[in-house]
Amino acid sequence: MDPKAAAFLAMGIAVGLGALGPGIGMGTAVAASVEAMVRQPEMSGKVQTVMLIGLAFMEALALYALVIAFILFSVAGK
Repeated sequence: MDPKAAAFLAMGIAVGLGALGPGIGMGTAVAASVEAMVRQPEMSGKVQTVMLIGLAFMEALALYALVIAFILFSVAGK
C-alpha cells in the first residue's frame, strides 16, 4: 500500500474513532442531565452549567482527533 494512501486511511480512522467516543459520551451526558433536571427542577441551572462544561471537554477530544488527522495529512504530503 502506498504510504500516502495509508496516511489518508489513518486520517479517516482517527477522525471516525475520535468522534465516536465523544459522541456517545455527549448523548449519555445530555440524557443524564435532562433526567436530573426533570427530577429536581430547582437545580436545573447548576446541572445545565456543569453539563455544558462537560460537553465542551468532550468536544475538545474530538477536535484533538481532527488535529491528529491533519498532522497525518501533512506527513503524507511529504
